Amino acid sequence: MVEQDKAEDLEELVDLIAGMEDIKSVLDDLTGFAAATMTKSTGQPIECAVTLHRRKRTATIGGSSGRAVVLDRIEQSLGDGPCIEALDTGVPVLLGDVSVDQRWPEYGKALSAAGVASSLGIPMKLEDDGGAVLDFFAPVSGLFDEPAVADAMRFGEMAGKALRLAVRIASADQRAENLKAAMDTRTVIDVACGIIMAQNNCRKDQAFELLRSASSTRNRKLNEIAEALVSGFSGPVSVKAHFDD
Repeated sequence: MVEQDKAEDLEELVDLIAGMEDIKSVLDDLTGFAAATMTKSTGQPIECAVTLHRRKRTATIGGSSGRAVVLDRIEQSLGDGPCIEALDTGVPVLLGDVSVDQRWPEYGKALSAAGVASSLGIPMKLEDDGGAVLDFFAPVSGLFDEPAVADAMRFGEMAGKALRLAVRIASADQRAENLKAAMDTRTVIDVACGIIMAQNNCRKDQAFELLRSASSTRNRKLNEIAEALVSGFSGPVSVKAHFDD
C-alpha cells in the first residue's frame, strides 16, 4: 500500500463518516471498503465482516457480504476463532489454511464448508473498554502473506480512527435524542399542570400531585396521563419542546 493509496483510502473513510446515516451503515460501508482494499492487495476476491465489542457485549454488526456476516456470527456462537482472539489480544491473528491449522477445528470446518480457505482478524481500538475487529476471508490459502497482513494492519489503523469518530457521533446523536425526548415529556407534563392549576386554582406542586395520583390509580405513565389531559382540554395536539436543529 503506497502513500498515494493510503491518502486515497483516508479520504474515502472521511467521506464515509461525513455521509453516515447511522453506525450500522458506516460499518457496512467500512467492510465493503476493507474487502475492496484487500482484494486489490491480494489479487483475489476477499470478503470482510466487522465485530464490535462495547460494554461487555460482542456482536457481528456489518459485512461486505451475507456470507461474511454468517461466518463471523458462527465464530461468535462458537466463542472461539481468529477474530475473537484478535479482539482479546489486540494483535492480528491469522488462520492461514483451514485444512492444516487445527487451533479452531469447528470454525475451520464451517469456513471450509463455505469455500473459505483462510481468515485474518485485524483488531481496531475504540474508546474505554470498546474494540472492534475486521475479519477477512480468502478463497484460497497463502493470500495473507506478510505484505498483505501489513496492508491490512495499516488499513485497520485508519479504519479504527474513522470508527472511533463514527461511534462518538452516534453516541452524541443518541444523547441528543434522549435529551429531546425527556424535554418533550417534561413539556407536556408542565402544560397539563398549568391546566390543572387554572381549573382548580391550586399551586403547581399540588397540580403535579394530582397528576401523579391519577397515574398511580390508573396504572399509566405520568406523561400518558398528561398527554390525555392536554388532548382532552384542547383537542389532539402534539406538545413538544422547541429545538433549533
